[in-house]
Amino acid sequence: MRLSGIWVKNKVDYSSAVRPVMNVLTEEQIQRVHAYSLQILAETGIRVDSQSALQIFNKAQGVKVDGARVRIQPELVEWAINSAPQSIDIYSRKRDLSFSVGKDSTRFGVGVTNLFYQEPDSDDVTPFMRKHMGIGARLGESLDAFDLVSTVGVLRDVSLEEADLLGTLEMTANTYKPLVLLISDPGQFVPVMDLLEHLLGDLSEKPCAIPYFNPVTPLVINQDTGDKMLAAIERGIPIIYSNYGMAGTTTPINPAGILALLNAELLSGLVLGQLAKPGAAIILGSLPAFFDMKVMIDFFDPHTLLLNAACGEMMAYYQIPHAGTSGSGFGWGMDLPASGILWLNHISACLGKTGLSPFVGGSLSSKAFSPKNVVYSSDIITQARRFTNGFSLNDETVGLDEILDIGPGGNFLSTRSTRMNYKSAYFESQIFPHLSFEKWQENGQPKAEKYLVDRTRNVIEEAKFPEDHDDLIEQGEAFIRTIR
Repeated sequence: MRLSGIWVKNKVDYSSAVRPVMNVLTEEQIQRVHAYSLQILAETGIRVDSQSALQIFNKAQGVKVDGARVRIQPELVEWAINSAPQSIDIYSRKRDLSFSVGKDSTRFGVGVTNLFYQEPDSDDVTPFMRKHMGIGARLGESLDAFDLVSTVGVLRDVSLEEADLLGTLEMTANTYKPLVLLISDPGQFVPVMDLLEHLLGDLSEKPCAIPYFNPVTPLVINQDTGDKMLAAIERGIPIIYSNYGMAGTTTPINPAGILALLNAELLSGLVLGQLAKPGAAIILGSLPAFFDMKVMIDFFDPHTLLLNAACGEMMAYYQIPHAGTSGSGFGWGMDLPASGILWLNHISACLGKTGLSPFVGGSLSSKAFSPKNVVYSSDIITQARRFTNGFSLNDETVGLDEILDIGPGGNFLSTRSTRMNYKSAYFESQIFPHLSFEKWQENGQPKAEKYLVDRTRNVIEEAKFPEDHDDLIEQGEAFIRTIR
């Protein structure tokens, strides 16, 4: 090694990892966003439609309540930040530790709440059915890139009164991985929690299911969200409190305004959660979408992912666990438009401070669940993690003795380091084979799409049911009959 013109021959363990990182906010900008958010909460405040939530705010110090308008003072926000846990352990339904939000690197999930299912072979869309929920959950179970399964879709082949219950049952029975639950019908939320406790036991001890709630942007804690949130906190279950904004409609059109407003909303949810139960486990995050007024659709823009990274950094500053975007929805299936935003989302999530990225698999403005999207994203996530994990730089990994021994014109085919490491030295796709020009011609010049379809079909066909699948379905259906 050459250092200031001197050859250093003594053994030194540098053992430093070469690892890329991404930061988008300076310390000054973080403080400014925080100050903007505090001003919004103190001067404009929020509207609270949930009477249960309003009662909690009425009893609190540091709150000014005028009808449904609640203005939260900075000292109460600071108290809530300090009261909330800095990390949350999440378990499989076998009660093995799966990951810790707030400590671990980005964790990805399959879902969420699609109305249609997109066939892997034809890209045709059909109404989302109960069998599709099982397919989506088993995809998440089978692919190592995913750490959790979110509510994959809204069942449309069962009665509305049982859709959330049966959907949750299918998810539970088809994966061991943790669940993120989005319950469409407010009246089914408590029954869904009862169903899970009937099947799995106490959800507060080694939690394996995380309910997901959205306030109404801008600045409204609606009745359903407030009531369900408080019901979950009362049971001791970790929750995700995440807002969805559309630039120029429900949020300011400028990214800076979007960040300040959405951050204020998240802090208001944090305050409510801590007032309800100090130390309540809450994960915060935003889905900052944009809105095309010409065609009346919302979508994720590159600035969405920049804002996601900024939100992750705000939560890291607060030491609050984070859940963010998944890049899904763009494109008309797993196509070229979709691939770009997926790549940008997954690699920026891994480079930044995103905690959870729970909603992979949506296409057609997140209305259709695409198994091909899930399978291709698995490949992207594996590569993104490989990139962000970097490599070690030290005496052993450099292998200077080998380099000096081989010398000019030699090769490293049979060196010790090659023999030991060649199997893990490079990424090997589970979808696309390495084909030479000649082999590609010999195989009839196949399209990449063919390999993705084949891989998706194989994963679906080979995905195994959990051993207790049938027993859980039977128990769950029997329980649902008793409460309907």
